[in-house]
Amino acid sequence: MNQIKSILLVLICCFPLATFSQNDYKLWLQYDSIEDSELKQSYLDAFKAINVMGNSPSLDVSHKEISKAYHSFFNEELKTAESGDGLLILANIDQLPANMRSDVKSDIENINSEGYIIMSLEQNGNKVILITAKTDIGVLYGSFRLIKEMQLHNDLSNLAIIDSPKIQKRVLNHWDNLDRTVERGYAGFSIWDWHLLPELIKPEYTDYARANASIGINGTVLTNVNANSLILTEQYIEKVKALAEVFRPYGIQVYLTARFSAPLESGDVDTADPLNAEVRQWWKDKADEIYAEIPDFGGFLVKANSEGQPGPNNYDRTHVDGANMLAEAVAPHNGIVMWRAFVYSEDDPEDRAKQAYSEFVPFDGRFKENVLVQVKNGPIDFQPREPFHPVFGAMPNTPLMMEFQITQEYLGFASHLVFLPKLFEETLEEDTYVNGENSTVAKVIDGSLSNKKLTGMAGVANIGTAKNWTGHPFGQSSWYGFGRLAWDPYMSSEEIAEEWLKMTFTNEEAFIYPVTDLMIKSREAVVKYMTPLGLHHIMDTGHHYGPGPWVSNLSRPEWNPVYYHKADEEGIGFDRTQSGSDALSQYANPIAEKYSSPETTPEKYLLWFHHLPWDYEMDNGETLWHNLATTYQEGVEDVEEMVDTWNNMEEYVDKERFEKVAMLLQIQLKESKWWRDACLSYFQQFSGMEIPESVPQPEHDLEYYKSLEFPFAPGIRPSWE
Repeated sequence: MNQIKSILLVLICCFPLATFSQNDYKLWLQYDSIEDSELKQSYLDAFKAINVMGNSPSLDVSHKEISKAYHSFFNEELKTAESGDGLLILANIDQLPANMRSDVKSDIENINSEGYIIMSLEQNGNKVILITAKTDIGVLYGSFRLIKEMQLHNDLSNLAIIDSPKIQKRVLNHWDNLDRTVERGYAGFSIWDWHLLPELIKPEYTDYARANASIGINGTVLTNVNANSLILTEQYIEKVKALAEVFRPYGIQVYLTARFSAPLESGDVDTADPLNAEVRQWWKDKADEIYAEIPDFGGFLVKANSEGQPGPNNYDRTHVDGANMLAEAVAPHNGIVMWRAFVYSEDDPEDRAKQAYSEFVPFDGRFKENVLVQVKNGPIDFQPREPFHPVFGAMPNTPLMMEFQITQEYLGFASHLVFLPKLFEETLEEDTYVNGENSTVAKVIDGSLSNKKLTGMAGVANIGTAKNWTGHPFGQSSWYGFGRLAWDPYMSSEEIAEEWLKMTFTNEEAFIYPVTDLMIKSREAVVKYMTPLGLHHIMDTGHHYGPGPWVSNLSRPEWNPVYYHKADEEGIGFDRTQSGSDALSQYANPIAEKYSSPETTPEKYLLWFHHLPWDYEMDNGETLWHNLATTYQEGVEDVEEMVDTWNNMEEYVDKERFEKVAMLLQIQLKESKWWRDACLSYFQQFSGMEIPESVPQPEHDLEYYKSLEFPFAPGIRPSWE
């Protein structure tokens, strides 16, 4: 017996309980045991039993989730009771007794259909915690909030939480193909096993729904925007129905991508012209067919007339014609259409950054009320840094839906640690001046600037079959952060990072503060070692892996990185002022005026809007070339600091995750040096200037970097598209 005790003691010492239970698959729903005896007792006093008033799948999920968390926190079973001290009550407001309803009457008007109230009350001499809402889904969101309060080790003794989502449609866009490949996916294959649906319902589907509901995501687009019309056939609708039934108790609607040429490809009609009566009827019949199987189907997401996808322009029709046709089809069922504004013409453009504005702004106010125009955060394509998309400041009469990319297509894939909520926050805080000063992007998309009835935010998912869902353990934080900002676009990225770290790893301050700092700085580090000072889209083409500023041989100009940086002996940068493409004029005057001069343009956007000489004097008195080179080096040094910070965190993290993050950071460090060396080698041939002494000389010559090929880089589009 003594020998067994000795072995157990060794095991406990080697594997501290605080970290042994961590499991990447659980995401931020770890529900680790609460060891602090005083905190634990305060929670046990707060509620000892549960009373669920009412009966519905969503209330059942709420009860199950709280019971699961309770058992994990306290190693005790949560009892069921109808009265008594320390009771947790879950109920839709309509099911509350009159006396209890009166206690929250003044707060009911302050929540919407998905909002919730969590209150500490006294009923019949007993102290109780009440979670209530206008709907059962609101109760579910409130239940997850109470669990989070315990994960964050917050005080439960005097709760008064009233919260509602500020944006209606909070949606993940999966770029998943029916063959289970994932375009721009870096975490394995698609989690949707189409071949085995509808019969096989994997536990991952439920866990996916739990994770999304816990952060307020209420919709999922199951299929790639580069759409396959097979998803609209009877065979696949049956499979989609099976997923919808799993997601429904968690408040998640399913959406599908609609290939615009589907009526033609089906063989039912010989055109896809949106003004053709037969085509319009085809879509109405298809909508009826889907809604007959999935009554809460969300609607369609459409990519049209972009990157070879069919659309209304094929028939000399407009985006309004196409979007409104589909909107009419789903309107009787309360469905919506999310029509993407990511377009660039089949002809060589003057400036790709101008095209969405040119094609959509003239139609402001002409889209039907159940259409959301889905606009990427920047005018090019999910770059490490872009100015906000000018469309956000130019269509006040049209509901605009933000599209962020959670997957790291242009940010080093899942091998680089990049906390993207910092990027999201930067965009949301930008002032569009659409209604004067303080007309932020956040106010545009939450509808508050012009009283929009329909609002939305979409995130291109980074989810796959990897054991930890997202490839990089910290990739989960961008999924989490997207959900939090979709719920409340005014949250700070620092608050989001702290929440996620406490829920996912530990509440130890010695871990939380330095790793929060690491996360917040991580995005800026990537900008520095990839695209500093406003450079953009200089990644290698096709797979978008690694640097490729030299690429110039593709058939269309705007597919080549040289199109975007325009480096020559005279200087570097894209002139978007009046003397260049004049894309700057698409922004409101306060911005256009400020950015028209390089002296008043923020340095982070300098080369986005200006082509400047290599010896242009920057604010610090050094040349543009000197600052470009030293910024690349700063990015490398930032990653070195990230490595050092993480290496000091070993005692707070389970061995598996600590070692994986440590190894991935070494890849990131290696690739940051590759970016620095390759880009400076290329640009130096134009500048003719020496690399500053503070920056190491490139390890190889330019020809070496240009010779590197990566034919099997992950996440590329299937060859059949």
